[in-house]
Amino acid sequence: MKRSVRARLVGTVGTVGIVGSALLLGAHDAAGFTHVVSQGETLAQIAIKVYGTPRFETAIAGANALDAHGGSAIVAGQPLEIPAPGHHRVQEGETWFGLSRLYLGDTRRAETLARANSAVAWVPPAPNQEIEIPAVVPHIAEEGDTMASVALRYLGDINKAWILDSYNFRKGEQKLLRGDVVLVPLLDLALTEEGKKEARAAAERTRSEGGGQAYEAQRRAESGIPPLLADVRAGRYVDAVAKGNRLLGSGELTKPQLAAIHRALLEAYVALEASGLAAGACTAWRANAEGEVKLDPRTTSPKIRAACALR
Repeated sequence: MKRSVRARLVGTVGTVGIVGSALLLGAHDAAGFTHVVSQGETLAQIAIKVYGTPRFETAIAGANALDAHGGSAIVAGQPLEIPAPGHHRVQEGETWFGLSRLYLGDTRRAETLARANSAVAWVPPAPNQEIEIPAVVPHIAEEGDTMASVALRYLGDINKAWILDSYNFRKGEQKLLRGDVVLVPLLDLALTEEGKKEARAAAERTRSEGGGQAYEAQRRAESGIPPLLADVRAGRYVDAVAKGNRLLGSGELTKPQLAAIHRALLEAYVALEASGLAAGACTAWRANAEGEVKLDPRTTSPKIRAACALR
């Protein structure tokens, strides 16, 4: 790693989501959507509108990296990613372990996925059952943060730190260093009827709006990709993850733009020891790259090749 200050992801996952992504929180994101801030609107007001409680304003802040480096104010016209649970219709032969690998990035999160659906991991879900995929947001640790304080902030109870320990593959280590990223599964997050309506409207806009929105998103990507690549080259991996996932959530991008962003995220996730996220980024990079992607073992890091399932 290029910098001495430790900044690594605690565990692996993303929709995703959402840091997301997507913080790309797994191979598939939960069903998050974009909300455009109105004049005078606050995070608490948005949380009350879409979730029915101001408690989840922390989830919105985490999903948009607003807590990084002391936080950021929101302004009118700013797009925000709103974390929301997704859904999956179970197919014959699917298990909680396979579904957790697909949606949450690792089979070891099967218990979390099953618990979100009032089930246990060792009993497979029934075919045709619709299950809920919990939204997952990243928390970037500041000085003094502990797993207990993060649990209190996002889950409302310090005694739920064990949920974060399990999800992030920790063994009771409470202390966090500045720059550590803890992935937080929001098992009790649900949309209000107004929130569901806004989510449907956002999905419809994505399907129906013309080239204007895509044009603006692609212009933003063109100006945003060089700083992203600069962060990766300079070893600012946490910043690169935040930038990359903001770009991914900004709108419809071209395949070359998507390939460039996911390639940068691949390197950042590998450096941050987030193997699940790195594997997802590699899959997305290869899916959007023009032609066959080849990773020359003489010039490519073994860790990057491993993330792409190459030896």
